[in-house]
Amino acid sequence: MKVRNQQANKVNVITLGCSKNVVDSEVLMGQLKANNFDVTHEAEKSDANIVIINTCGFIDNAKQESIDTILRYADEKEAGKLNKLYVTGCLSQRYKDDLEAEIPQVDAYFGTLELPQLLKTLEADYMHELVGERILTTPKHFAYFKIAEGCNRPCSFCAIPLMRGKHIDRPIEDLVKEAKRLASMGTKELILIAQDLTYYGLQHYGERKLADLLRNLSDVNGIDWIRLQYAYPSQFPLEALDVMAERSNICNYLDMPLQHISDNMLKTMRRGITKRRTVELVDTIRQRVPDIALRTTLIAGHPGETQQDFEDLYEFVEQTRFDRLGIFTYSHEENTHSYSLADDVPAEVKQDRADQIMELQQGISLELNEQKIGNVYKVLFDRKESGYFVGRTEFDSPEVDNEVLVSATPDTFVRLGDFATVQINDASDFDLYGKLVQ
Repeated sequence: MKVRNQQANKVNVITLGCSKNVVDSEVLMGQLKANNFDVTHEAEKSDANIVIINTCGFIDNAKQESIDTILRYADEKEAGKLNKLYVTGCLSQRYKDDLEAEIPQVDAYFGTLELPQLLKTLEADYMHELVGERILTTPKHFAYFKIAEGCNRPCSFCAIPLMRGKHIDRPIEDLVKEAKRLASMGTKELILIAQDLTYYGLQHYGERKLADLLRNLSDVNGIDWIRLQYAYPSQFPLEALDVMAERSNICNYLDMPLQHISDNMLKTMRRGITKRRTVELVDTIRQRVPDIALRTTLIAGHPGETQQDFEDLYEFVEQTRFDRLGIFTYSHEENTHSYSLADDVPAEVKQDRADQIMELQQGISLELNEQKIGNVYKVLFDRKESGYFVGRTEFDSPEVDNEVLVSATPDTFVRLGDFATVQINDASDFDLYGKLVQ
């Protein structure tokens, strides 16, 4: 095996987009380090002579951010500050030909599944024995944990299959091995991610295996929290809820993007589920795991969305009272089914509908948070910021959900990356305030 024996090159990896891209960058960095490259991640003042940009191509804003970042480093290359500039990830997968024509300063573009080719271009070896190993870019106490790649769902608005391909499972034994390695490095929380967690097992095992995977991961010593993100509602494997209820280290938390609720929109969006079945599923989840925090994501202004469709969605959010909720305005994406439809909801109407939903959710979140005043929670502390120790309960994922703030007074000691018991004494829309319980 050819291995570099001198640190001649320093690489700065730039990550844009979602947590799945974060994992891809961490794997890339692990491979580069094993090949004796000096690697940094998103170093602002870097002496790196090679930059690799891992791009996002999901919606317009993300695409523009990726293009702006490529152009910035292309300028640095032209100014002689870089020797080589490479681009990988979703934008590169989706628009490679256009990018090569428009930004020729980039030395090479690679798709989402072309890590071996990228390494070869760098005269590095792709080391199969490193599968599952990576350099964390998150604080070491939590890690995003990708259990599958790609997606087989036919959602009309989504370009993910164009960029990530068909669903491919990672075997349970490989995932357990990776979890054990992360635990040995001090990781306490695994945040399970995929384009669709609930599809897990069908490609590799011929049946849904999310529940089995959860049991196996739950048995790994040192993993205190396991969190589920990106669970598709159609054909949801209910047995996973039983494992969640019986295993104390599986968080009572579920991120299940519903996108809409009116039957008209669900059919147009090709979601494979109806309003009635969605409502029944939410009720079933809350019955089986009574203390669960439900997070969802919605889309405002999809082609064909009428005022009545929006009012149905608003009423659903009002009645369901999700613990966490986010909403996007519809983005008209090339080569998706929805792109063949007229983008007939004006931009200002899309934004107004999204704002109305978020204003509603803001009030719901405040009411739910105020109900927590006086309660005691186990909190995992992520950082210290603006005079507070900042952490999360099991009901909150990093960066997107509520946080718990404990005033960093001279007599308050919290070790970051550790758990502590906190009593809540105040609440705002999206934050809880508390004090340590001795």
